Amino acid sequence: MIWLDGSRKSLAVVRKKKEVKKETGLGLSFTKDENFGEWYSEVVVNGEMIEYYDISGCYILRPWAISIWENMQTFFDAEIKKMKVKNCYFPLFVSPGVLQKEKDHVEGFAPEVAWVTKSGESDLEVPIAIRPTSETVMYPYYSKWIRGHRDLPLKLNQWCNVVRWEFSHPTPFIRSREFLWQEGHTAFSTKEEADTEVLQILELYRRIYEEFLAIPVIKGRKSELEKFAGGLYTTSVEAFIPNTGRGIQGATSHCLGQNFAKMFEINFENEKGEKAMVWQNSWAYSTRTIGVMVMVHGDDKGLVLPPKVAAVQVIVIPVPYKDADTQGIFDACVATVATLTEAGILAEADLRDNYSPGWKYSDWEMKGVPLRIEIGPRGTKCFASGKPAKKWTYWGRSY
Repeated sequence: MIWLDGSRKSLAVVRKKKEVKKETGLGLSFTKDENFGEWYSEVVVNGEMIEYYDISGCYILRPWAISIWENMQTFFDAEIKKMKVKNCYFPLFVSPGVLQKEKDHVEGFAPEVAWVTKSGESDLEVPIAIRPTSETVMYPYYSKWIRGHRDLPLKLNQWCNVVRWEFSHPTPFIRSREFLWQEGHTAFSTKEEADTEVLQILELYRRIYEEFLAIPVIKGRKSELEKFAGGLYTTSVEAFIPNTGRGIQGATSHCLGQNFAKMFEINFENEKGEKAMVWQNSWAYSTRTIGVMVMVHGDDKGLVLPPKVAAVQVIVIPVPYKDADTQGIFDACVATVATLTEAGILAEADLRDNYSPGWKYSDWEMKGVPLRIEIGPRGTKCFASGKPAKKWTYWGRSY
């Protein structure tokens, strides 16, 4: 039996949420339409995306979420390397003198900056900030490394964590006090080069949302009030969350102009032997992408994962019945997984013998696996319709 519309409603019987929860213990207590916030919190926990931590606003990212992040990372990292961007890593800590050097920038982040003030029982002589972003961490060294036009362009990216101490309603993935992201920081000899890269990166962000997360976005330029603190202009991809009627910023690509170059004295000698300042960009996307995906695609049975980012694209479930050859059914499941794997599909067989098929259906639906294949003997009754099924019973969703 196949669901062609992706709605996950059986063609024969639609089980009520409370009935499913009573039978399996896996159902959701809230619906997406009736209480979006509580529904979202339940889905990311029950779908094994996160676990709540004992520090408010910080979350444990479980393997099911990290696998999605890694799939996007693999794509994006390969694409920026084609653009000659190199990966690096800068320290987590920022000295206050450097952080406060660029006035507009630090004012934009000041309420969110977390500070280290003690070492053991001793107060630090000078407090140390934890990076909310890395412009002020990296650019003092750009001024050291860039001397002439042959040192340009300088294109660096780092995959790291940042801390922004949100005070109002932290939300997993969407607004957390610590999150994962990539941040690219580039320097050019001309504004034209910088402008070109801003749009190249913005297009990669569009591809992440539309090609990997199956979420349509709009590319555009932010208003002066919304632009990055200290930058020249900001572009972004914006998504829409249907159940809330609100838009959400998906990723940003900033042209910083020459403001940071002036503050940090990032100068170079051009081809005419004249002193000039570089033009700079910074760009980033974060684990917010995962939260947007959950909000857009999830339903009242849990997560719904687009196939390109799913750690498991197909789950194969055995359906033993009465005196059937259970081992033979298990062998057929394993053989099916082998065939799918050979074809490049990420497939697994759920051979746990301490759970019923119905429990497994609900479990994998909660985790959002795109396609389910059930294998049982001829004459097995279909779980949803109660009618005799053929040897193969297929369940799935379309994108």
